[in-house]
Amino acid sequence: MVNQHSLVSANLNIFPRSFTSANGVEYGLAQFPLGPRVAVLAHPEAPVFKSFEGTCVQFGEKTLLLAPLTPHTAAGLRAQLSWLQPRPLGLKTSAGMGDRIGLATPGHVRAARAADGKIAPIFAQQSIREMTRTGRTPQQVMDDATWGIFSEGWQAGVGADADHLKTPEDIDICLAAGFTFFTIDPGAFVDKRTETASLTELRELAEQLPPEIQPGKSGLLNKSFRIENLSITFDEATLLKAAVKYGTAVAHVAAMYHHLEKAAGTRPFELEVSVDETDQPTSHSEHVYIASELKRLGVKWVSLAPRYIGRFEKGVDYMGDTNAFESDIAGHAAIAREFGPYKLSLHSGSDKFSIYGIASRQTRGLVHLKTAGTSYLEALRTIAAIDVGFFREIYTFARERYDTDKASYHVSAELGRAPLPDRVTNWPALLDQFDAREILHVTFGSVLTDQNADGSLRFYDRFTSILRANPEAYAANLETHFTRHLTPFLSIE
Repeated sequence: MVNQHSLVSANLNIFPRSFTSANGVEYGLAQFPLGPRVAVLAHPEAPVFKSFEGTCVQFGEKTLLLAPLTPHTAAGLRAQLSWLQPRPLGLKTSAGMGDRIGLATPGHVRAARAADGKIAPIFAQQSIREMTRTGRTPQQVMDDATWGIFSEGWQAGVGADADHLKTPEDIDICLAAGFTFFTIDPGAFVDKRTETASLTELRELAEQLPPEIQPGKSGLLNKSFRIENLSITFDEATLLKAAVKYGTAVAHVAAMYHHLEKAAGTRPFELEVSVDETDQPTSHSEHVYIASELKRLGVKWVSLAPRYIGRFEKGVDYMGDTNAFESDIAGHAAIAREFGPYKLSLHSGSDKFSIYGIASRQTRGLVHLKTAGTSYLEALRTIAAIDVGFFREIYTFARERYDTDKASYHVSAELGRAPLPDRVTNWPALLDQFDAREILHVTFGSVLTDQNADGSLRFYDRFTSILRANPEAYAANLETHFTRHLTPFLSIE
């Protein structure tokens, strides 16, 4: 029998999965004509009301508070409902589902639920680069994920990834917003010259390295490793190449880690090391060097993203020989087990369907999948099915922006191969054409922030209005798309 003074009897349009109770207080997300409100029902003197600001009405012997979706309300919910608080995920198979517009989390949650909770999810994930391009803050990313998690009633735990951080200031602002997973990107410190340098040149370059990462301090010279099926020996050339290529990057990671460690204090956190956004693959010997040096410098990490062989372009499948990739990741996985264990991370992992099974099998589940832009593409797919004219405007603009916006991405799409707008007959299917897909993927920042002459946003308001008016269509597209992503990681062959 339903209590007559319960939220479920309050004649509110409650999102069904959001209803929950804790410590005698009931919570739910209620839909109103002007937008959703957090509903809190408790006895009038309950201390919970100190955590929220909003409109209060009497409901029998209880007080009903309706709070707007503000940062203050999000913080209050996280304080009252522990399952909304991000936490470290450890070595469990995990997946990050980045959201560039703040409306994708419900669909992400449904995909995670379809995976029976076997994949630990990260719903709040965005890189500093993406935040800059979309004009969002770390707190906005965190709060938008909170609303999605709350509305869908996901209580099985979440992480929160502050992605591709480059400076201590990046760490500080993300730590303040409540992130628990910090991805350090030292790509700017990776030395590309090693690929063509002679031994003499490597010696000269090594002499220029900071004292703390001089090759002689590594203890690796002439050392051999037998790691499962790998046999690695650090002769002088091998060590110098690894040290010159990655030494300064490793030192940067160590400095960032120790800054994070001090700033976090007693708060738990996890670290990921990312060297994937470089031109040349990370060899197995270079991976050993990175892991060995990170340990020597006192760094603790939960996952590492090497630069694998082949191409990991944005929003499209793996480009390369999958058999060669399997051999490559098998070696990296063996090293991760030996020096950790820690997870291997698949960055630019969206839509790499041909290698998910390989990665899951070779890492034995010690793997993290990282996606971002594919959720934006599913937003475009939703829009294309609802408002073809608007999607055509976006695609036309994206073509104009592509040559500029592609500069910081590894993509190979060409405008000449992408259909011209007046040649497109099936607009939703355009999302499945390779070149158009990459063009739409990398121009997200321009689309979401471009302004009209009067300073108003050209696309953003209409873009988000369509998605807000059709939440089930967007969530359904995301659930289907991400279920396809997660399924290969559910079993290890």
